[in-house]
Amino acid sequence: MQRTPSQINTALPSSTLSSRSSSNIIPHQVFNDPIHGHIELPPLLVKIIDTPQFQRLRNIKQLGGGYFVFPGASHNRFEHSIGVGYLAGELAKALKVKQPELNISDRDVLCVQIAGLCHDLGHGPFSHLFDGMFNPEADPLTKDWKHEDASLQMFDHLVKANSLAQEMERYGLILPTDLTFIKEMIKPLKSDDAEWLREGERHENKSFLYEIVSNKQNGIDVDKFDYFARDCHHLGIRNNFDHQRFIMFARVCDVNGRKHICSRDKEVANLYDMFHTRNSLHRRAYQHRVTKSVEIMIKDALLKADHHILTKGSGGTTLCLSKAKTDMEAYTKLTDQVIEKILHPCSSSNEPTPPPLEEAREILERIMSRDLYQFVGETKTFTLVACWRSFCSFSIAHPSPCGTKEQILVLLMG
Repeated sequence: MQRTPSQINTALPSSTLSSRSSSNIIPHQVFNDPIHGHIELPPLLVKIIDTPQFQRLRNIKQLGGGYFVFPGASHNRFEHSIGVGYLAGELAKALKVKQPELNISDRDVLCVQIAGLCHDLGHGPFSHLFDGMFNPEADPLTKDWKHEDASLQMFDHLVKANSLAQEMERYGLILPTDLTFIKEMIKPLKSDDAEWLREGERHENKSFLYEIVSNKQNGIDVDKFDYFARDCHHLGIRNNFDHQRFIMFARVCDVNGRKHICSRDKEVANLYDMFHTRNSLHRRAYQHRVTKSVEIMIKDALLKADHHILTKGSGGTTLCLSKAKTDMEAYTKLTDQVIEKILHPCSSSNEPTPPPLEEAREILERIMSRDLYQFVGETKTFTLVACWRSFCSFSIAHPSPCGTKEQILVLLMG
């Protein structure tokens, strides 16, 4: 993804312009994105992008272990996040133009863009593998921890570590109110509560803004718009959903006393294509049996290496892999490159490699040589007990050298 400065200077509030000379105004940056073409982002978003906390996303693959199965799936959270920030702004600005009665301000639009840009800051190594597979086993007391929780913490850390508060105010944001609003859009409430509980000082009549980045009402949001298009592009899977058409026809309507983003009835076919694309991606890529085999092996390697790969955090403390999420300074250093530390450990002493770390290295070497865990069988069921019974019946009817009960892994997929 290339970027160049645009010839169009950013528009700033008059009070800001009066305090700064025109020569100091930072122009919009133009990014050449393979999915959305040439896109412009405002200077504040560029300042966020140019921080260590955001640049970290360059080293976290979008599809985790999928890259070991699909050679084209080399894209990362960095480019996806830029795409979501762009689309969030496009949808907010489209609604602002088409429905001026909504009173969407430029400040609202900027907050929505920042939320889209920063929504994935909290992803760990290999994306969903870290919070969905590794963490529940490595740290059972925090098994419900999700990357969205870390995104909120990392966003706070990013603002503080890079002294961006003053810069945000310079571009018209009101702190800390707008920081709260941004975080509420990154991780919105799950239910459509009767009582308006948001603390970002947006009145209930702007409830639709919380549906742009992460829509807990129906799952139709710009996060999916970008990763459907981007993942399909890199996987070589056809994407029939036209997100630009959705943005064009989207309108805000009153539904049961609250404003929601809605679509024309004639858009039902386009929305069907969106959910069909999601199903296709899960069936053909995300839940691919070889992808899952690779990810389970990476998870096992990380579990064995957990207490032997240490990362320096704030105050000079050192944390293991499963505890790094509690310290954003340490977590900033945790990316997919952790497997290189396991494969090629650097030791200044002559001490032998600890057995667990050696076992972790052997698992990763098996991945590299394509000696993967074997896929035994699958069944459709609704409970883990039923799944295990079904598998036992299958294994009795079809004996195979897959190993003992202790060597068999059962993976439930929704």
